[in-house]
Amino acid sequence: MPSAVGLVVVIATVIGTLVHQAASSSAPSLSEVLRGDHGGATAEADGAVPDGATVFDDEYPGVANLDPDLLQALREAATDAADEGVEFYVNSGWRAPEYQDQLLSEAISEYGSEAEAARWVATPKTSAHVSGDAIDVGPSDATAWLSEHGAKYGLCQIYDNEPWHYELRPEAIDHGCPATYADPTHDPRMQP
Repeated sequence: MPSAVGLVVVIATVIGTLVHQAASSSAPSLSEVLRGDHGGATAEADGAVPDGATVFDDEYPGVANLDPDLLQALREAATDAADEGVEFYVNSGWRAPEYQDQLLSEAISEYGSEAEAARWVATPKTSAHVSGDAIDVGPSDATAWLSEHGAKYGLCQIYDNEPWHYELRPEAIDHGCPATYADPTHDPRMQP
């Protein structure tokens, strides 16, 4: 009889381990969270945008809460890009501070340290997304189009490691975009 009890304990332990591993592997990645593809953990009201959202979709706070000048420049650029068959999708725009904090926590978990996560995700206090001053655009043909034409609208890529991240720099219309930073850790605005 004791060996039957032992066998039941071993089987229960194995099943418990398998259930835990399955649950852990279903956790969303940082890129899924940024796209709003994370099983509803973050609401659109916090800034998550669904796949296929464009710069014209004011029903999403992630778009509607962008700085009005940034949004106007994006819409002008998107209209001109559409004439060339390129469509801009919003992967991320404005974010609530709580959502930004969630993204930072997930990045620390994914990248293994605060220092490495800082290369990709800012704090709520320093994020240009929280202030509505940044947008992450996709797909790659849209980022390529913006890379070539964005300065005409004052839209500039800010970080070498984030070709999707654009901010408004009105002076770029006359003088071109400023040099990019290698990543956010080199941006003086990101320093505590």
